Amino acid sequence: AHNRGYPVNYFENLKELEIGDEIYYSYNGIKNIYKVNSQNIIKDTNVEILENTEENIITLITCVENQPETRRCIQGIKIN
Repeated sequence: AHNRGYPVNYFENLKELEIGDEIYYSYNGIKNIYKVNSQNIIKDTNVEILENTEENIITLITCVENQPETRRCIQGIKIN
């Protein structure tokens, strides 16, 4: 999702997340809580980060300001 430059920037504060922070995700009445366990800057071509895993992981990706070939990637593990 975008973090700047649009009327709605869902990920505008993504860079402020730290290891151990909680991510609350809600969809179709189902609510999940994830704990941030990874925060990285990756190449925009790194699609391996989106491969299926055995664990229930949420992956949030957005651009990095003034670095068009990189992405900020935050991952969290489900805790509830």
